[in-house]
Amino acid sequence: MENKETVLITGASSGIGLELAKVFAFHKFDLILVSRSIEKLKELASILKNDYEVNVQVIEYDLSKSGAAKGIFNKVKSMNLQVDMLINNAGTGIVGFFHEIEESKDLEIMQLNMITLTEMTKLFSREMIKRKRGKILNVASTGAFSPGPFTAVYYASKAYVLSFSEALSIELGQYNITVTALCPGATRTNYSKNAGKKDMPNAMNPRRVALAAYEGLINNKKIVVPGIANKILIRLPKRLVSKINFKTQKKLSISKR
Repeated sequence: MENKETVLITGASSGIGLELAKVFAFHKFDLILVSRSIEKLKELASILKNDYEVNVQVIEYDLSKSGAAKGIFNKVKSMNLQVDMLINNAGTGIVGFFHEIEESKDLEIMQLNMITLTEMTKLFSREMIKRKRGKILNVASTGAFSPGPFTAVYYASKAYVLSFSEALSIELGQYNITVTALCPGATRTNYSKNAGKKDMPNAMNPRRVALAAYEGLINNKKIVVPGIANKILIRLPKRLVSKINFKTQKKLSISKR
């Protein structure tokens, strides 16, 4: 029997978002894929439709812009679609000394990683509350558990996502809505390139992260940390992890001087 529930995934054109789309399509969920890379979305949608015989809608939107969440919500409503599961995956970051990074870059990180995510959650959770059911997955990071020298704003934004998600999992539980925070460690995605650094040699395959996320969301987990090494990392003392982060980010940074 086919699953008729619909999943909305932001940042679905690459990395973890793309792999999540494949996993949910495999399990026969219909999809709404959102990204600013419309051609990549169309190509992915065509593949998923052919391979898994699911309905796939695509929405072109830059989620780093103010008002993006409302625009996406209105677009979904105009398409007469219902979102049963919301996956706030889109995110960005930049590496470097905080005082040297342009303020506009910091604001873009905050807008995408926190504000748009919060607005998306508010808008779509209201609809879920009316139906007394739903699932939300917010992508945080292992960086949410400790400070991140050279990626200060990014790590802080992910700490917000984790705290926000944990709080909502309590608030929305009474409405039969689950909220899961996905906290991946280093993953082979476009994030490293966009942030101006190299991939870590032990970075996890995004497919593995997506599979862990799917299992955690379906099983109503509040926090999902993929990989044994990452599970150990988040339990280490913050001071130690901060030193590790400092050395790692500095070593992997791509000098632009």
